[in-house]
Amino acid sequence: MSWRIRAEHTSRYRYAGPVYSSYNEARVTPLTTTAQLVLDASVKVEPSTRPYRYLDYWGSVVHAFDIQQPHGELVVTGRSVVETSVPRPGSTAATWSQLDDALLRDDHAEVLAATAWVPADERIAEIAAELRAANDPETAARAAVAWVRDQLSYVSGSTGVHTSAVEAWEGGAGVCQDFAHLALAALRAMGIPARYCSGYLHPNADAGVGMTMEGESHAWVEYWTGDWHAVDPTIGWPIGERHVLVARGRDYGDVAPLKGVFHGGPTGDLQVKVNLTRLG
Repeated sequence: MSWRIRAEHTSRYRYAGPVYSSYNEARVTPLTTTAQLVLDASVKVEPSTRPYRYLDYWGSVVHAFDIQQPHGELVVTGRSVVETSVPRPGSTAATWSQLDDALLRDDHAEVLAATAWVPADERIAEIAAELRAANDPETAARAAVAWVRDQLSYVSGSTGVHTSAVEAWEGGAGVCQDFAHLALAALRAMGIPARYCSGYLHPNADAGVGMTMEGESHAWVEYWTGDWHAVDPTIGWPIGERHVLVARGRDYGDVAPLKGVFHGGPTGDLQVKVNLTRLG
C-alpha cells in the first residue's frame, strides 16, 4: 500500500531589529528513495531571492541563499508532493563479528561516533553492553528502541533543539528528536551504525483523501545490521506510508530545516507550521 502526501512547511523568522544581510540553508525538500518518490517540490523565500540547490554530504537536498537587503522577517516555504510506501530492507543479517570488522567500522565511522547531540555516556554504554550480550544485532537493535520508549515520556516543550540525548534521558522526557538521539546513543554504543532521519509523520492513519491536517517536523532513526532498517522510536514501530523522509545525518545538527547567520539586530522569534494533506 502507498500514500500520496502533499507537505507544506513554512518557517517564519521575525527578527527583533533590522537585519542587513543573512546567509541561510534550508532542508525542506523530501528525498527520492526506494520507498519514496518525489513528484513535485519547490522552495520559496521571502524577501525574494533565488536559492542555490545542491546535495549535502549525507545526500539531503539543501537550498542555500543569502539576502543582501534590510529585512525584519524571513519566510521560507517548502512545498512538495510525495508518494510513500513501506521500506523493504534486504534479508542480509550481520553478525556481531561482522559489525566489529575494522573495515566495516571505518566505512561507517561517522555514524558510530559520538556527537554533540549524541554524546558518549558510560551508563548508556553499560546498558548497551547488556543488550548486545543477550541478543543478535537485529534483536538488540529492536531492544534498544524498546528501552528508549521505557526511558522517555513524550512531553511537548520539555526539551529544546540543543538538548542532548543524555540530558533528555536524565530528565525522563522529550520529543521525537530526543527519542531519536537516545536511540542513536544506545545503538552506536553497541557498535551498530545508526543515523538520524528528519521529515514528517501524517498524524492520522485514517485520513480521508483531500483532508489537510496540521503536523510538525518529525524524527526517527535508521540502523545498519546487514541492511538499513528504519524505525520510529517515538511511536515504537517501523517506518510506514505516513512518514515522509526529508534529510539524514549524524544528529539534528546535520538536518535542521532552517539555519544560518545574519548581520544586524538581535535574535528574534521562529514560528514553524507544517500542513500535510493525503492526496491518495
